[in-house]
Amino acid sequence: MADHPLWQPSAARLRDANLTRFTAHVAKEWGASLDGYDAIYDWSVAEPEKFWQSVWSFGRVKASTRGQRVLVDGDKMPGAKYFPDARLNFAENLLRRTGPGDAIVFWGEDKVKRRMSWDQLTDEVARFAQALRKLGVASGDKVAAYMPNMPETVVAALATMSLGAIWSSCSPDFGVTGVLDRFGQIQPKALIAAEGYYYGGKTFDQLPKVKEILGKLPTVAATVIVGYTRERADISGLPNAVHYADFVAPRASGLTFEQVPFNHPLYILYSSGTTGVPKCIVHGVGGTLLQHLKEHQLQSDVKAGDRIFYFTTCGWMMWNWLISGLASEATLLLYDGSPFHPDGRVLFDYAAAERCTLFGTSAKWIDAVAKAGLEPIKSHDLSTVRAICSTGSPLAPEGFDFVYEKIKKDVCLSSISGGTDIVSCFVLGSPISPVYKGEIQKRGLGMAVEVWNDDGKPVVGEKGELVCVKPFPCMPIGFYNDPGDAKYRAAYFDNHPNIWCHGDYVELTRHGGMVIYGRSDATLNPGGVRIGTAEIYRQVEKIDEVIESLVIGQDWQNDVRVVLFVRLRDGAALTKDIVDRIRKQVREGATPRHVPALILQVQDIPRTKSGKIVELAVRNVVMGRPVKNVEALANPEALEHFRGRPELAV
Repeated sequence: MADHPLWQPSAARLRDANLTRFTAHVAKEWGASLDGYDAIYDWSVAEPEKFWQSVWSFGRVKASTRGQRVLVDGDKMPGAKYFPDARLNFAENLLRRTGPGDAIVFWGEDKVKRRMSWDQLTDEVARFAQALRKLGVASGDKVAAYMPNMPETVVAALATMSLGAIWSSCSPDFGVTGVLDRFGQIQPKALIAAEGYYYGGKTFDQLPKVKEILGKLPTVAATVIVGYTRERADISGLPNAVHYADFVAPRASGLTFEQVPFNHPLYILYSSGTTGVPKCIVHGVGGTLLQHLKEHQLQSDVKAGDRIFYFTTCGWMMWNWLISGLASEATLLLYDGSPFHPDGRVLFDYAAAERCTLFGTSAKWIDAVAKAGLEPIKSHDLSTVRAICSTGSPLAPEGFDFVYEKIKKDVCLSSISGGTDIVSCFVLGSPISPVYKGEIQKRGLGMAVEVWNDDGKPVVGEKGELVCVKPFPCMPIGFYNDPGDAKYRAAYFDNHPNIWCHGDYVELTRHGGMVIYGRSDATLNPGGVRIGTAEIYRQVEKIDEVIESLVIGQDWQNDVRVVLFVRLRDGAALTKDIVDRIRKQVREGATPRHVPALILQVQDIPRTKSGKIVELAVRNVVMGRPVKNVEALANPEALEHFRGRPELAV
């Protein structure tokens, strides 16, 4: 990794950072003198009870009671319980601000632009909650949403949470089977759905899919149809359906917040489902709130009045992460649709027009903008942007260069990584620390993250498994309908009892940062040498003709051979010259062992709804094994490009 940082916080940034104020707060509460991020981190994992109490007080958590106990069974994972006597409400913490200022700004491609003030948001939530209560929705019931990323989705979620009910959502690009694989397991009492949505300049009618879904969700007592592409579509063919405007109460009778235990269910999120029916991961009220307050305020430096954006859909945990920004009194900048409609400038247009302070996106999007030759540093006023976050896949070192050379020089570039499993991050940003090329800045405060080698020993400067060796508040409550937590324990604790094994192949650097080399279950083992897939992607995608790539290990002659698939620019063909340049780049940029044995061109590469490429699904196709849940894919037809190819015959 590079010795010289790409960015360092100025004296003013250090002085004004929330993390600097938090350090003073800790000193006052506990008498701990902490200098710099690493000292704060070490204290946070050594003193978890003190640290999470400080996050609670610094984040001004609203609760009817906190209780005296902070951590019970703190040596058990799973099994540890944080703040077991607390009573609070998630929505109450997100609706603490009032007034006429923007709570939500919404752009729906180039078709719709809307604003909602803090007072309007609270009133709308109160009216929706009143209607849900009249329907009979109560604490512990499930409300599901099949919605775009728009204001009504946030309203419905907050109303659900205010009642102590449980929220779960899918984005409208999910097919019928994908939705039923998820909502069919949890049996929601109400369904919120848009009648249509926009993507790539096209309009999509959702009502036929909604009708089919409702036919197999008998527990749904009412379906609320939100007008997006049409104000009042014909919903006469849908059972128990009502238009949004007719469902919400005409006036609010006041908003009450059901006080629930710290570990009361808040969200049900879903694993990608590419290896079977998605797992239903249940997250709790208190753990999600504390973790998001920490990640927003301490790790991302979000302050009251900031304007935060993340390109996400309602089927990805980054949506849940984004809306928690309301708890820090920040404005949410919501965008729904294609990030390249009408062109790759649209998200920069949005950030400039709405004075965005935190801009969040994916590594793949940054790479696509770079390959499109855009230079926002010249075309857009991004002076308000203090932080750029990237997730979804590892951000290549060249992506770091592009951000600082072509987007903005003075910005904290925070590559972040965690997942649906913890509805947050294990490794992410630090506004008071340097940014080094190719590295995620730091391990998250309060997260006892280590890298273990094959012998189960912690290592620095070597590749290994990302593990967390102590409990943390945002661990899932469990999986839905999982007697005895059998599936939950198998997912994270089978490899090392009482240790969370996350499934990432990583390296902890001497800067205290992290490099992610890919999923550990997708690592390659040619000749018994373990190789992370991201190491190959970083080199291959330096080739101008390559848009994106996917690599697998194929069982071959009692060993494993590395097979690389590339998607090239429109009209380009995989010539011997391109193959030779790819191999040379991989050999010189990585090692000779990383060089693919076979390089093949494909027209498309399959990915999940959140944009992650699916190496295991492709490997199963190549090896003639079934792909258990193609509904989890955004473009399942892409799998056909890998099936039955003579070059792959064993």
